[in-house]
Amino acid sequence: MNGERLMNGDIRFGICTDQAEPYAVLADRWRYFEELGFDSLWDCDHFLRPSDPSCPYFEGWTLLAALAARTSRIRVGVLVSSNTFRHPALLAQQAITLDHISEGRLELGLGAGWFREEHERFGIPFDDPPVLVGKFREAVEIIDSLLRGRTTTYDGRYYRLQDARLRPRPVQSPRPPFTLGAHRPRMLKVCARLADRWNSYGTVEEMARRNRLLDEACLEIGRDPAEITRSFYVWVSVMKAQGLPDPWASSDAFSEVVGRYLDAGVNEFIFDQPLPEQFGIAERIASEVIRAGR
Repeated sequence: MNGERLMNGDIRFGICTDQAEPYAVLADRWRYFEELGFDSLWDCDHFLRPSDPSCPYFEGWTLLAALAARTSRIRVGVLVSSNTFRHPALLAQQAITLDHISEGRLELGLGAGWFREEHERFGIPFDDPPVLVGKFREAVEIIDSLLRGRTTTYDGRYYRLQDARLRPRPVQSPRPPFTLGAHRPRMLKVCARLADRWNSYGTVEEMARRNRLLDEACLEIGRDPAEITRSFYVWVSVMKAQGLPDPWASSDAFSEVVGRYLDAGVNEFIFDQPLPEQFGIAERIASEVIRAGR
């Protein structure tokens, strides 16, 4: 790929860690990745680990609060919260609390929910896609209003609030940035209205097509598409299925993956964490690619 594109300083890099490790290990790794110079760190929002439902798994927001308190610079978030798990007012209050704990470093992630197995095991309703999207849209609108400090009355199809207000206000103004997970047109339309960052995963072709749909949805409502960060969650299994390398195999492999998705319109990359035996390569990538680009 063109090295100048990777070194232009406009691309951001984050890591999503899996909360199946003991807390002490996770805390050490978050400090380690922060010291390497990554821009953001994320955990996930599940009752069960999707790749292995039998393994131990910590709750995402509780863990995020603890890990945010163990870091000092890096942006932090949940990639992404499932709207099926919490009332939107509760998530807004959690976000305010995390924004204070992190001293203004929270990225608020939210998605409609997707992992049916955990819903069925724990008796959580999992609606048909149109209902999931409708609830998601209303939740984003409610959270946006509450985080801006407004006294909120909302009479939606799925949620109703009357003179609701949360205090204190978040540290960030007007509110913590929204990272909205979306893959299909109706969800992308919600992103066009209220997202600061859109996050998705998939092949190069899928990301390019969704990126164009998001551009079109922004233009339909008169919003500048450039206002929304285009964020890609890098799963190694998806890379291998396309014939792309494990990005943590080498600096060249990392640059190849990034270069392919830059062509699809991506300008932020959130990687699954490297394996412990790949930490040395991650250090070289941080030095040769990420810090050098700044």
